[in-house]
Amino acid sequence: MKPTEARQMPLALRWPPRQRFEHFRCAAGDAPTLAAVQALAAAPSAPWVLFSGPPGSGKTHLLIAACQAAQAAGRRAQYLNAARLLADANALRALGGAELLALDDVHALAGNRDAEHALFDLYNRLRAEQASLLLAAAQPLPALALGLADLRSRLGACVQSTLSALDETARRALMQEWASARGLQVEPAVLDWLFARAARDLGSLHALFERMDRAALAERRRVTIPFLRTLLAARD
Repeated sequence: MKPTEARQMPLALRWPPRQRFEHFRCAAGDAPTLAAVQALAAAPSAPWVLFSGPPGSGKTHLLIAACQAAQAAGRRAQYLNAARLLADANALRALGGAELLALDDVHALAGNRDAEHALFDLYNRLRAEQASLLLAAAQPLPALALGLADLRSRLGACVQSTLSALDETARRALMQEWASARGLQVEPAVLDWLFARAARDLGSLHALFERMDRAALAERRRVTIPFLRTLLAARD
């Protein structure tokens, strides 16, 4: 991958309409993370943020929501998954042109000497350009296997925060909220059946909900257990 191609990838993204701050639901105790990310999206002078969380906690949602908010405020924003740039550290080093850069899956760079040095260089350049950097990882900074001490020091200067996965009650409430917004009726018994058989992280649930919504609209059917059984069988 050429550096110029790396610059193009974030610009090609069309922000998903429901990955905004108003659609984000955080677990109890995660409000400080949301507040820190919102502040960085709104103000160039706000502290940079490195937040972490397990799969399904909404890290990507929050990064993209920050990009959407920054763009709405007139700032150029880019989102990129760091794992895509492992094959070419120069592509990571060459990223630029945004006033807010949101970098996902930073943990993928840990242990890769070239990638760590590239992130270190990128960090320093963004500071010099007075841009903003928002980072997300699967683990908190102390748990990341970073070999470059200078990079660990730089990342340690960011606000450190965490996200937790929503519990089942919150996930059910969120699915009901999605359904209500689309004019769908989903009975509790249907959710019981669904949660016993489908992946429960938010990304998987939202992808399944989108399929469910499209199929229900196309077939003009209610969302019932037989309907979901057919839908999941077609997916498998």
